[in-house]
Amino acid sequence: MIDRLLSAYLSEAIAHSPAVALLGPRQVGKTTLALEIGKRHHALYLDLESEQDRTKLDQPELYLADHQDKLVILDEVHRAPGLFPVLRGLIDRGRRAGRQSGQYLLLGSASLDLLKQSGETLAGRIAYLELAPFNVLETRELPPDDLWVRGGFPESLLASDAARSLRWRQDFIRTYLERDIPQFGPRIAAETLRRFWGMLAHHQGGLLNTAQFARNLGVDVKTAGGYLDLLVDLLLVRRLPPWHANLGKRLVKAPKVYVRDSGLVHALLNISDKEALLAHPVVGQSWECFVIENLLVCAATEAQGYYYRTGGGAEIDLLLSWPDGNLWAIEIKRSLAPKLERGFHAACADLAPARKFVVYPGAERYRLASDVEAISLEDMAAELHKS
Repeated sequence: MIDRLLSAYLSEAIAHSPAVALLGPRQVGKTTLALEIGKRHHALYLDLESEQDRTKLDQPELYLADHQDKLVILDEVHRAPGLFPVLRGLIDRGRRAGRQSGQYLLLGSASLDLLKQSGETLAGRIAYLELAPFNVLETRELPPDDLWVRGGFPESLLASDAARSLRWRQDFIRTYLERDIPQFGPRIAAETLRRFWGMLAHHQGGLLNTAQFARNLGVDVKTAGGYLDLLVDLLLVRRLPPWHANLGKRLVKAPKVYVRDSGLVHALLNISDKEALLAHPVVGQSWECFVIENLLVCAATEAQGYYYRTGGGAEIDLLLSWPDGNLWAIEIKRSLAPKLERGFHAACADLAPARKFVVYPGAERYRLASDVEAISLEDMAAELHKS
């Protein structure tokens, strides 16, 4: 079993909060991690996709009241939104009995409705954690480019060969479109949403232009925006916001948008292996978004990620804002001999970041300038996780 960085955070959250919601896409490893943590607590596990387990919760207050002495893990909890008011009463009853933490661990494929209902009903009683696919710090023992090419979903990354990995991802996309996504909102034609998802993959890391997507799909702008919101809520797509500051500059204000797992990008574009990827026009943007996603996951919730671009050409690929107000500027280059460009220097002059890095595919860490370091993705991720 590959150890997850989130394991320590999850244990800490369970120790300090009555309820913890562990959110993430399907097949990302939520159940495996929850059961591993649950062993330490002698937890009760209920899968709400199981007919047998759902039957146990026909009278949820009576059933769960009988197990208030242990951690209860509720998997696929978005399938039973009516549970939240019951959980609120049981949590408050447990608190009055002196049990302040470790009552419920809720697992769900994140959706806006789930967050809204649990947030309103369990306000002040629940902590949220997000489990992303495997990242570069968790897969150091694997060939370095496998994570980039295959993505971080366990079944894809650990497949016996490239063909099996690609087939798993293609089946994953089909299952999401035909079975999972319809659970979270009004019926959307699977083929239309697949075309939209494919457009996002072709547009990987580009500026969001919802009107253009809408024209290409033959739908109105509001509908296209709804498709994007749904994929963002399900943690499959990320909108990277622009940095806003009153600098007297003309700033680009549209967010960047990309499919979060690089393996899904390659499956959507039918890229089978590394050789095919290196020959595809998306290779540069695929690498850049792969780096950005890994760094944001390893920074957890401590740093907020942005990009910076002005109308004059000043640009920073990833700008991290820390709680103490410091900024870190990160440029991403897919070259073993990275060179700094004028736009990066101009952006740093605008923002005066505390630290400056260039992430590149090599292993050596060295200075490109007196205040700029060239650094590998793994070392940069470790630096962020440590910070």
